Amino acid sequence: MKERGYNFIYWRRKLPVSEMMLWLLCMHKMTIFATQLVAELLEKLEQHIEALIFAADHPITLEEIGNCLEEVLGVSFSGEEIQQAIEQLQQRYAGDTSAFDIAAIGSGYQFLTKGAYHHTVSVYLKQTTRKRLSRTALETLAIIAYRQPVSKSDLERIRGVNSDYAIQKLLEKELVAIAGRSDGPGRPLLYGTTDKFMDYFGLRSLDELPKLKELVQTDNKIGDDEAMEEEVNPG
Repeated sequence: MKERGYNFIYWRRKLPVSEMMLWLLCMHKMTIFATQLVAELLEKLEQHIEALIFAADHPITLEEIGNCLEEVLGVSFSGEEIQQAIEQLQQRYAGDTSAFDIAAIGSGYQFLTKGAYHHTVSVYLKQTTRKRLSRTALETLAIIAYRQPVSKSDLERIRGVNSDYAIQKLLEKELVAIAGRSDGPGRPLLYGTTDKFMDYFGLRSLDELPKLKELVQTDNKIGDDEAMEEEVNPG
């Protein structure tokens, strides 16, 4: 280490003073340029992240944001830097001038409409959406959400009817997924909810599900054999 330092000093002494000054000036300008570049990237960091959250079709994670920014900008941002930028965006959208929030859902972030505009969006969706989850599907999904992981036999014992069709449709819609196998006889499949379920209902965790005692039972009849999807005629 000592010898390398001496050689560097010796090499500098061999340079003419004019060349040494030019070398120092170039190093100084490069440092200034690098500092300005980093500052510009940080200044636009929020906009890049905002664009990614807007474009993503699912709650985008910090890791996904970081990987994309590194490939596009050639700079690696820490999770803390990305988190701080998102918090700044959340503060910006918190005002009354915006109809959106950036909400934490599961392990990612997504734009959501503010509560004050839910009715407007709901009316629009009713006018344009032709299919929705039926009561049968919602019953099945609710049991899975609260009892997960749950087997089909346990689910059917609660509902009182066969649930093959409902489970199959929920699997196709990716609202539930196979969560493993039971240790009981025959080792039946167990079902649980997915990240898409969390996204669909705007939940950050299962702890945000309404407590069962908070739910009001409006109809004692269960096990309706109606179709999995109901047709909704546009108004």
